[in-house]
Amino acid sequence: MLKLTDISKTYSMGGSDLRVLRDVNLSINEGEMVAIMGPSGSGKTTRLNLLGCLDRPTSGSYVLEDREVSRLNRTELANVRGHKIGFIFQSFNLLPYLSALDNVKLGIKYAGQTDDHKAQTALTAVGLGERMKHRPVELSGGERQRVAIARAIVKNPPLILADEPTGNLDSKTGEEIIKILTDLNTKHGITMIVVTHDPDVAHRCRRIIHFLDGKIVDDEVVA
Repeated sequence: MLKLTDISKTYSMGGSDLRVLRDVNLSINEGEMVAIMGPSGSGKTTRLNLLGCLDRPTSGSYVLEDREVSRLNRTELANVRGHKIGFIFQSFNLLPYLSALDNVKLGIKYAGQTDDHKAQTALTAVGLGERMKHRPVELSGGERQRVAIARAIVKNPPLILADEPTGNLDSKTGEEIIKILTDLNTKHGITMIVVTHDPDVAHRCRRIIHFLDGKIVDDEVVA
């Protein structure tokens, strides 16, 4: 599915260089569900941004579905994001003035499509068939995250990147969200990469990648 080879990322800050990823090597197979863990500043979010084609490495190779994406231009990267990757964020990233349905429709608009039926089907799949016309302020935190998941899956991406998807939720609601994500992985074969600080969430995945100081320090297979 994807392969990172000798990936490094360095930012220039105040005249000095900050190296946040150091010679990272990792392969993730199609259909895997993988957790990324590590303390703040360990490089987890930078890694997710690179995987999501929101940033590019300073050096190294990133291959996604047999395509070298680390050297694509902005238009090509946007095309990969629009068709190949779904994003789920801790803060939901919903537009407050749009309904749940219209927020989900943005997911296919960025892929160059307009299809109300697909958006309705995605919302129904996450249990919001009766809440499509509600705006985010009229929804609970769990419902807003369900809208975000629907937006991520509406274009049928082979890869979903989830950044702390339960971080703003209570434990019961978080469990419901993780069940949706694991079902998408096991029943629909979507490759899932989850950044989390929660060991319980991480152990719902099949592998846990531990980061420290920009390096992978452990690659754990969950029994």
